[in-house]
Amino acid sequence: MPSRKYADGEVVMGRWPGSVLYYEVQVTSYDDVAHLYTVKYKDGTELALKESDIRSQSSFKHRKSQSSSSSPSRRSSSRSRSRSRSPGRPARGRRRSASQSREHKDDKKKTIQETSLALPVLVLFKPSENNTKRYNGEPESTEKNDTSCIILEQKLKPDLEVKRVLEQYSLRSRKDDKKTEEIYSEKKTFVAVKPIEKVPTKTKELEFGGRIGTFMMLFLLPATVLYLLSMCKQDDPSLLNFPPLPALESLWEGKVFGIFILWFLLQAVFYLLPIGKVVEGLPLSSGRRLQYRINGFYAFILTAAVVGVLLYFEFELHYLYDHFMQFAVSAAAFSLALSIYLYVRSLKAPEEELAPGGNSGYFIYDFFIGHELNPRIGSFDLKYFCELRPGLIGWVVINLAMLLAEMKIHNLSVPSLSMILVNSFQLLYVVDALWNEEAVLTTMDITHDGFGFMLAFGDLVWVPFVYSLQAFYLVGHPTTITWPIAAAITVLNCFGYYIFRSANSQKNNFRRNPADPKLANLKFIPTATGKGLLVTGWWGFVRHPNYLGDIIMALAWSLPCGFNHILPYFYVIYFICLLVHREARDEHHCKQKYGLAWERYCQRVPYRIFPYIY
Repeated sequence: MPSRKYADGEVVMGRWPGSVLYYEVQVTSYDDVAHLYTVKYKDGTELALKESDIRSQSSFKHRKSQSSSSSPSRRSSSRSRSRSRSPGRPARGRRRSASQSREHKDDKKKTIQETSLALPVLVLFKPSENNTKRYNGEPESTEKNDTSCIILEQKLKPDLEVKRVLEQYSLRSRKDDKKTEEIYSEKKTFVAVKPIEKVPTKTKELEFGGRIGTFMMLFLLPATVLYLLSMCKQDDPSLLNFPPLPALESLWEGKVFGIFILWFLLQAVFYLLPIGKVVEGLPLSSGRRLQYRINGFYAFILTAAVVGVLLYFEFELHYLYDHFMQFAVSAAAFSLALSIYLYVRSLKAPEEELAPGGNSGYFIYDFFIGHELNPRIGSFDLKYFCELRPGLIGWVVINLAMLLAEMKIHNLSVPSLSMILVNSFQLLYVVDALWNEEAVLTTMDITHDGFGFMLAFGDLVWVPFVYSLQAFYLVGHPTTITWPIAAAITVLNCFGYYIFRSANSQKNNFRRNPADPKLANLKFIPTATGKGLLVTGWWGFVRHPNYLGDIIMALAWSLPCGFNHILPYFYVIYFICLLVHREARDEHHCKQKYGLAWERYCQRVPYRIFPYIY
C-alpha cells in the first residue's frame, strides 16, 4: 500500500475541481481506502482531492522565481551583445535582431504560461471589503474589481479559464487570436490534469434520530394516518376522545386496492405520453444531467377529463369517502412494496448513483431515507413521477369526492362555503405546482434525497390522505361561516400564496440564469462553489420565505373548519414542525457547502422563517 505524501495540517496547493487553478489549502485527513485527501480551503469549503491534484508550495515558488528571472537575464545578455556589434555590419545585425525577437516572443509565452498559473494563487484570497455583487457582475461601488470573483466564474473547461485569467490581467493582446491559440496549446501541455472524480462517501450524520428513529417512523407514520382518519369519523373528534381500534378485516378490500393500482397506472400512462417539453435537471455529482418530461399539467387536464366522463355516466365518486380508510391502507401497502423494490434494486446501483444522505450502510436507515438518488426504469423516473402525479393530483380528486359526499349526506343543492374555500385554495396550490413543474427539479427532494420509504409513503399516502384532512373533516362536521369571514380568509390565503410563489420564482430564476436582466436589481453574496446567495427580495427578508408562505396558506386552509376542534389544525402544526426540521437541515447543509459565505449571509439575514421572531 503506498504511503501518504502529505501530513495532516500541512499547507499545500490544491487544484480546484474542473479548473487549472491551484489554491492554498490545508490537509485535514486522508482516506486510506479511496486514497483521497480531505483539504480545507480558506473560505471553509472542504473537498476530497487525489494526490495528483495537490502540489507543495515550494514547487510554486520555484516556478514563480523562474518566470521572474529568466526573461530579464536573457534581455540583458541580448542588450550586451547588441552594444558590441559594429555599425558597419547592418545585415548581420538585422539577422540577429530577428533571432532575438523570436527568442523574446518565446520567453514571453513561457512567462505568460507561468504567470497565469501563479497569479491566481497570489491574489485569489485577497477579497475586497464588500463582496456583494449585482447579477450583471458589476461591483456595487467604484472600487477595483474583487479578484476573488475569479473563483466564482470558473468553468469546467480549462481552456476558457486560462483565456479569462489572461485577459483579466492583460497579459496578452486581445486582438491577436492566432498567437492566443498557440499559447493555449502550449498551456495545455503544461498544466492539463484529468478532472477529479467525485467518490461518494458514507453518510455520517443521520437524521430523524438515526437507526432507532427511522425504525420507529416506519410504524409511526402509518399509525398517525389511521388515527387522524379515525378521529374525523367520530362525532366528537376531540383529543381526549380516543377512537376505537378498527377491525383488521375492515381495513382491507381487494376492489379498493385494484382501483388504486388502476389510478397509479393511469397516471403512469399520462407521464409517458410524448407531450410537453423535455428539460435537463441540475448536474449530478458525476456531472451528468438527467432529462425530464414536463407534462404534469397536461396529466392534470387529462385526469379532469376522465373524472368528468365518470361523473357524466353517474359514477358515484363519493365511493372514495365511504371507503376512505381502505384506500389509505391500500396506498400504504403499495408504498411499502415499492420501497422494498427500490432498496433491492439500489444494491446493484453504481456508487455515483447513490443518494448522499442515504448511504450510511445501515439497512433500516437507508431503506427509510432512500439508498438510490434517481431510480429509473429506462427513461421512467420513479421518484420524479411520484413527486407530483399520483398523490398530488389524487389530492384534488379526493377533495372533489368529499364535496360530493357532503352534498349527498346533508342533502345540499350546492356545497357549503367552507367546503368551497378548502377545495379552491388547495386546487390553486396543486395547479401552481403542476404549472411550475420544472421548479421541482431544483428542490432537495430531487437533488439530494434518495427515493425510499420516506418519500414513497409521503407522496402516495401522506399527501393525498392527510392534506385532504380539512375536506374530510367538513363532511362529518359541517361549519357555517359568513361572507366577510370568507373574504378575510381568502385574502390571507392569497397573501401566503403570493409570498410562496414570488419567493420560489426568484430562487428558481436565479439558479437557472443569474444573468437574467429581470433580476438586475437583486444582489447576492458570491460563494466558492460558483453559486450566489440572494440577499435582496424575499430572500433578504428571511432565509426561507417560501416556508413562510406555506405556513400562511396552511392556516388559511384550516380556518374554514372553525374552532370547535383542533383536529383540522393538525396540518398547520405538522407543517410548522416539518418546515422547522427542513430549515435546520438546510442550514446545516448550506453551512457545509458555502462555508464563510453562508455565515456572512446569516449575518445579513438574521431571521429564518418568521420575521422578528425566528
